Amino acid sequence: MLLMNPTLNSTPTDARFVVVLGGANMDISGSTAQPLVLSDSNPGRIRCAPGGVARNVAENLARLGNSTRLLTAVGSDLYGRSLLDATRAAGVDVHGSWVLEGESTSTYLSLHGPDGDMSVAVNDMGILECITPERLALRAPWVPQAAALVVDCNVSAQTLDWLFANRGDTPVYVDAVSAFKCTRILPWLAHVHLLKVNRLEAQALCHFDIYDDASIVRAGQCLHALGVEHVVLSLGERGVYWSGRNAGQGWHGALPCTVVNATGAGDALMAGLVHSLVSQQELHAAIPFALGCAAMTLASSQANHPGLSVTAVVQCMHNATPL
Repeated sequence: MLLMNPTLNSTPTDARFVVVLGGANMDISGSTAQPLVLSDSNPGRIRCAPGGVARNVAENLARLGNSTRLLTAVGSDLYGRSLLDATRAAGVDVHGSWVLEGESTSTYLSLHGPDGDMSVAVNDMGILECITPERLALRAPWVPQAAALVVDCNVSAQTLDWLFANRGDTPVYVDAVSAFKCTRILPWLAHVHLLKVNRLEAQALCHFDIYDDASIVRAGQCLHALGVEHVVLSLGERGVYWSGRNAGQGWHGALPCTVVNATGAGDALMAGLVHSLVSQQELHAAIPFALGCAAMTLASSQANHPGLSVTAVVQCMHNATPL
């Protein structure tokens, strides 16, 4: 049963807005001061916070000053309403999202060691199968009029089919999410304006091992050959490799920071890329700003830095030298 906004046929009043489609999760994270010991109880801290790739990207985009609309599905439960309330409070328009009776809100459970990096995670995201073409059709006027569409590969292949079939000329930015889910985007790579991947996701799409600089460059060329306009390959502590089909290529080191929590850094990177490119910057200029967004997020205990803003990111970039 759908409880929220059964129809949304009106066109948004904003002249420029970004539509973000995908997952919203309640993140439950456990962290330890000592290395994790498997098959045992580990003393530490447990936190609940709003999360999900698309939701995180949307919040970051809003904090960077973009008019942002999130399309996601949550259950009619405490987690779901809390997610929408927190996202709305951050400046995101969530009135196009669905609150579904009888469904459980997506939950993401992760464990982190003393370095802040994730050791293991479990996700329960079945509700995203409820984002169907039939439901999206009620939001169809938004899609071709958006300044950008951002989608994560948590959504189904059928949903991706609908999105690309109805996007018009709107550029689509894709977050690959995982090596398992990223293959859903394969039929539509020729229509992707920007694709953000990590090494494992690039391997899954390119079908060869990526283990050194030469294979990283080869992966970028492979993705361009499949039709992707801009490729950003995240390399963790090393930074990123970026490549534009007609805009050059290069490497950029990560900005130094004290890692408090690695969750959400990739989502902040994606938001920085979208923000910059929607603002008509070239890819090479977008990269350092996006890495600044990621560095701020890494230094925060939350998946979204509450102080993220263009001014704060520029100051972070000014104070840091790439690793």
